[in-house]
Amino acid sequence: MQLKGIFTLGEQDVETLGKIDAAKISLGAIAKKIENINLQLSGNDGLGGKYSELATLEEAFKNKCWSAYTKNKSKLEQAFDGVRNSKDNFRDRVLKERNNSAVVKTLVELEEKAKTVFGPTPIAEQIIAPIDASEVIFHETNPILKKRVIGKSDVDIAAMINKLGNSDWVREGRTFFAENEMVCPFCQQATEDAFTVSLNEYFDDAFEADSSAIDELITNYTSDSERLQQQVASVITNPSKFLDVEKLKAEKELLDSRITINVQKLTTKKKEPSQLVDLESISNIATSISNLIDSANSLVSEHNKTVANLAQEKRNLTAQVWKYLLDVELKADLADFDSKKNVLSKAIEGLKLSLSAEATNKKNKDSEIQELEKDATSIQPTIDEINKLLASFGFRGFLLAKGENGKSYKLVRKDRSDAQHSLSEGERTFVTFLYFYHLLKGGHSESGTTNDRVVVFDDPVSSLDSDILFVVSSLIKGLFDEVRSGKGQIKQVFVFTHNVYFHKEVTFKAGRDKKNTSSDETFWIIRKPDMLSTLEKHAKNPITTSYELLWQEIRRPDRSNLTIQNSLRKILENYFKILGGVNPDDICAKFDGKEKFVCNSLFSWVNDGSHFASDDLFVSVDSATVETYLNVFKSIFIKTEHIAHYKMMMGDAYVETPELEQAT
Repeated sequence: MQLKGIFTLGEQDVETLGKIDAAKISLGAIAKKIENINLQLSGNDGLGGKYSELATLEEAFKNKCWSAYTKNKSKLEQAFDGVRNSKDNFRDRVLKERNNSAVVKTLVELEEKAKTVFGPTPIAEQIIAPIDASEVIFHETNPILKKRVIGKSDVDIAAMINKLGNSDWVREGRTFFAENEMVCPFCQQATEDAFTVSLNEYFDDAFEADSSAIDELITNYTSDSERLQQQVASVITNPSKFLDVEKLKAEKELLDSRITINVQKLTTKKKEPSQLVDLESISNIATSISNLIDSANSLVSEHNKTVANLAQEKRNLTAQVWKYLLDVELKADLADFDSKKNVLSKAIEGLKLSLSAEATNKKNKDSEIQELEKDATSIQPTIDEINKLLASFGFRGFLLAKGENGKSYKLVRKDRSDAQHSLSEGERTFVTFLYFYHLLKGGHSESGTTNDRVVVFDDPVSSLDSDILFVVSSLIKGLFDEVRSGKGQIKQVFVFTHNVYFHKEVTFKAGRDKKNTSSDETFWIIRKPDMLSTLEKHAKNPITTSYELLWQEIRRPDRSNLTIQNSLRKILENYFKILGGVNPDDICAKFDGKEKFVCNSLFSWVNDGSHFASDDLFVSVDSATVETYLNVFKSIFIKTEHIAHYKMMMGDAYVETPELEQAT
């Protein structure tokens, strides 16, 4: 595997470097022009400039339009339908109506005409659906009504039945005869089979067919007449205002009466099919009803024509009202708006054209710089610089060489064998940092090496010894100086680290006021309580030593219950055991009861001997337990007569506890 080469500007090609510098100056001038144009268009905050002037002009004109509406809405409001609830829509309608060709009327004329046209507005009426009585009238002439439906005449009992004229009576009696098991329901005498055969032959298929025709007529007449009655009832239920409803109701009563009589006659025909029946015709009633409906529909048509003409009158009046607003009410305002907007629009269009031209110039200048950089860049200077640094800090077992393609790097031994997979972790980390460091001043391509950039270092000293750590911090501080001087392409640097010593080295600045930061730097601490990262800004460097960092955790009001014991133990080990040579057992002997148990708990980890100040032992405790540990911690300093050190380290966070000190 080979690393991408880092192209940097060579120092020997003075002429090309001069051209690049000149081109960048020209590019800066173009950028300044673009900035000035944008400033003229949008102002400093994007809310000013010509765009703002145009918005202000349109807002003022919109308010004047709305004032004209407010002035005339009481008597001409319907002319403004659709735009009465929005100033923007009303203004847009004003501008749209500039092509209005209506005749200009006076305000008095418009208001007088509006009394009629914009008064209570009639609406179009629905045509009444005509009724259809043809089916019912057709049933009135059914042939079965004029036919005597009797049995077969050549049967032996036919003479008697015809003589007596009781065919309907015999037909009705057949039902009882059949149910009485062939015994006469009148004389109670048994009959012969021949009599049953005679009865059946008398009421033959022709009789049954005619009977079915009567049943069918009754069914059809009933359904068709009910449908006709429902049609008329529907017209009465939802009457047109042009219909003589009372006359229609009277006709319907007559219709209902005749239909009822006809249904009764049909029922009689069904019961006595030998009878002749004449149905009362509803033809004249149906004609009267149709005439009433036709007369009403004629009036509806005339009304609807009037409504249609009124709609046109409304349109005409509406156009005249808008024409009045434009040519009288808003004439001066509209002319002023058009004039000023035209000037602003031309200015904006000119600035936009200039902006487009400068954007093209910037693009061309960028291309020119890229071409110049291609002529002046090489990957060799980076090889030389990295190898020089490796050698000066004792890394002589490997070096950086140019890859086979001439545009990449490889790590080799003195004998030119591959060294990539045999580097130690520290060597790999250091050479990676050097690669990144030189990449900041170049690029992976022959162009773009002079582009501005923001740099982030995220804990760059992992697995490095103190000497190399010092080198890394020195190189990074060199970048700080470049940023402060304004030279080079790096404009801002972020450094993240967990290493207190590296932090001390990289933040050291001769002549710095220890109580303050420089105006070009800020200090932050990232904390992650409850799995949520938070940023804390500090007015000065918050980190001095790891020991001070431990006390800083104790001073925090939002200290972590999870790590507080470790912080207390580390302080006790550093101060009493390592620096003071005090025996922890002698200290714990000064306590009794629960406090002695807590003291032993704090020192037990210190006495282990296999831990160091950076080790962590996590035990989850609640807030009450934390307070107990803090009280015992403070008591240790009181009992050992080191309370002055406690006060000094707690600083402003120190709180007097007379009860605790008196008890101690």
